Amino acid sequence: MTTSETQKTRRHFDPAYKLQVAKMIREQGLSVSQVCKDMDLTTSAVHRWLQQYDAELAGRPGIGKPLTAEHQRIRELEKELRQLKSDNELLKKASALFAREIR
Repeated sequence: MTTSETQKTRRHFDPAYKLQVAKMIREQGLSVSQVCKDMDLTTSAVHRWLQQYDAELAGRPGIGKPLTAEHQRIRELEKELRQLKSDNELLKKASALFAREIR
């Protein structure tokens, strides 16, 4: 067996699934190790999901991809706001440049 055959491929989970797992642990009082065993998950991944979930419940953005729809929307709006501010600055500079050329 080669090294590439023994390495696990990285799995990706959608935010709804991560949220479901985090809620199961926090709201139903299930243990992380048991949930990981039952659902074939790594404890490190589930702990990251729990940290993100706890941060979002506390009103903080957390460090990973948002789990709740509300925080996903907040991130989208923040990204849009940054883009609009950048566009606005560019338009201000262009306006000032054109105003100088007209004089």
